[in-house]
Amino acid sequence: MNKSQLKKKIEKLKKKRNAVILAHNYQRKEVQDVADYLGDSLGLSIKASQTDKDVIVFCGVYFMAETAAILAPDKTVLIPEENAGCPMADMIKKEQLEKWKKENPDNKVVCYVNSTADVKAGCDICCTSSNAVEVVDSLKDEAVMFAPDKNLASYVAQQSDKNIIPWEGYCYVHHEITPQEILKLKKAYPNSEVWVHPECSPEVTELADKVFSTGKMVEEARRTDKKDIIIGTETGIINRLKKENPEKNFHPARKQAVCQDMKKTTLKKVYQALKNMEKKVVVPEEVKDKAKKAIEKMIEISSSD
Repeated sequence: MNKSQLKKKIEKLKKKRNAVILAHNYQRKEVQDVADYLGDSLGLSIKASQTDKDVIVFCGVYFMAETAAILAPDKTVLIPEENAGCPMADMIKKEQLEKWKKENPDNKVVCYVNSTADVKAGCDICCTSSNAVEVVDSLKDEAVMFAPDKNLASYVAQQSDKNIIPWEGYCYVHHEITPQEILKLKKAYPNSEVWVHPECSPEVTELADKVFSTGKMVEEARRTDKKDIIIGTETGIINRLKKENPEKNFHPARKQAVCQDMKKTTLKKVYQALKNMEKKVVVPEEVKDKAKKAIEKMIEISSSD
C-alpha cells in the first residue's frame, strides 16, 4: 500500500476502534499528517488525560506512551513501535534514583517527563521543558534535585533562585548542536532570530534569542513578524512550522539533529497497531499509582498558569 492508501485505512480503523492518534512534534511528516493532535510532551499528556476515546495510539517514544497509560487507565494505549526508546531516559534507572535520594535525603526530586514510569514513581513531581521553571519554583525547598537532563537543569537554574542539583543525563540530539553552528547561521541570516530548546547546552542557549519547548515554538511562530528563524531542536518540528507558517523560513540549527527513535514510527506501523490492536502499553499498578501523583501535580501547576 502507498501512503495515501494507508492514510485512508487508518482513518477507517480509527472510527471503527473509536481511537485518537496523538503524535509528538518530532515524528515523521506522514505520521504527523494522520494525527488528531500534534504536540509537545505537556500537550500530549493533557490530551491523553482528557480524551473520551476508547483507544489512544501514541506516536512517540515509549516513556510518552507510558505517561498516557498512567493518565488514562481506563483506555487502551497502543504504541506502534515499542522499541522507540529514549537514550536520555535510560541514563537514570530506578535503583540509581533511590541511591541518589539516600545521598540527598532532605531534598525534593523533580523529574523531567522524559523518564521511565519507574523513575517518575520515585519523584515528588514531574515537569516538561515548557513548565520546568514553574514546577521548580512551586516547591518550598531551597535545593531541588533534577533528573535526568543536566542541560534543562542548567536552564532552570538560570531562571530560578533555587539551588539545582542535576543528574548527569542529556539528550544527544540537542547536546550535539554547537555554538559554532548557531553563529554560522546567524551570519548567513543576519535579521533572523534564534530559538532553541532548553535541552541544548548552556553555550547554545546563551546564543539564543528565545528558549522554547516545541509547543512554545509552534505558538511563537504564529505570532512573530520575523521571516527567518533558526531552530535549535530536533528537525521534525520544521515540517509543522513550515506547514502552519508558509510565509516564513525555518532553518535547522543542525540538519543532523534527528532522533532516530522518534523516526522508528511509520504509517504502516500505525495502521498495524490499529488493525491488530497490538503493542499495548501496560504499567504495573504499584508503579502507576505513584507516578500518576507526580504527573498530576505537574498538570495542576500548568493548568493554573
